[in-house]
Amino acid sequence: MRNVRTSEKTWELLTRKRGIHKIKTEERGCGMGEKDAVEKTLEAYNDVFADIINVLLFKGKRVVKEEDLEEETARSIYKADGKIHEQERDVAKYWKEYGVRLALYGIENQTEQDEDMVLRVLGYDGAGYRRQLLKDRKEEREGKEPVRKEYQKKRYPVVTVVLYFGEKRWGKALRLKERVEVPEELEEYVSDYRINVKEIAWLEEEEVKEFTSDFGVVADYFVQKRKKKRYEPPEKVLKHVDEVLKLLSVVTGDGRFEEVRGIEERRGKEEVTMCTVLDEVEERGKEIGKEIGKEIGKEIGKEIGKEIGMLRALRGLMGTIKCSGEKAMELLGIPEEEKKKYREKLNS
Repeated sequence: MRNVRTSEKTWELLTRKRGIHKIKTEERGCGMGEKDAVEKTLEAYNDVFADIINVLLFKGKRVVKEEDLEEETARSIYKADGKIHEQERDVAKYWKEYGVRLALYGIENQTEQDEDMVLRVLGYDGAGYRRQLLKDRKEEREGKEPVRKEYQKKRYPVVTVVLYFGEKRWGKALRLKERVEVPEELEEYVSDYRINVKEIAWLEEEEVKEFTSDFGVVADYFVQKRKKKRYEPPEKVLKHVDEVLKLLSVVTGDGRFEEVRGIEERRGKEEVTMCTVLDEVEERGKEIGKEIGKEIGKEIGKEIGKEIGMLRALRGLMGTIKCSGEKAMELLGIPEEEKKKYREKLNS
């Protein structure tokens, strides 16, 4: 297996000049803003979504099958301050069996800790329960019969899983009462609400091995980087290559992964693993290095040419009007910070 630690600094030096080392995104609070919109692509695949739920909630037991998942709109609307507002989940899917909804699962992504995460999740989950009421009312108005009448008044749970990709342990509120200040007199009347935050970088190696989808490669990356500060890619063949690269690019801020997207088309029928990806990263780094080398060479050439021209002008002025080097530098407007360099060259 390959160890990419040795090329980290080289890549950083090569990419920093062109501004591609970090992907700049407009974050939503402490969440991921535009990052969320990218991440949902990988998790929207049913095999990945079911895998995440089964490993993180059911300890690897294959309770949720990908064929039993149904897409749910990520947007919900609510009214506040006399205005209509919209809130959006990252990914949400119904878990169904024989056409009957058993639960609504939601996945939220976080790269940074959000002290109001419990309030955000409470809002998403509340919207999921409210939608059940509105659906019944709509069907009643339209005169429709539910799939099974005996289930009409039964409600299904809404469960949200927060995937936290940071290296530091989650230190923000996990319960509603940890976030809001409840007067002692109201303590018994305020219901608590707990959220499910899963620290991806802190998963045990045995937990990571439970993943069967591409998300296992993502989880393994974060666990290795936290524990070893380096990454040894596994040999697992990727199914959703571009989506994995987009996810890694966004949550790490590392533009290398974004640079090599489209690798499947370039490789043809060849199976793609993270080893393949890192080979392309290295090749791309060499190409960028050559380009930057040319640019730097041009700039150095310009600077050297400028110095030679200035020295000739100084010596010509000193010989023509018989003045000192200091006077010549003053007349030519040479900045104070550059005078030492020209003094040395005039005296050499």
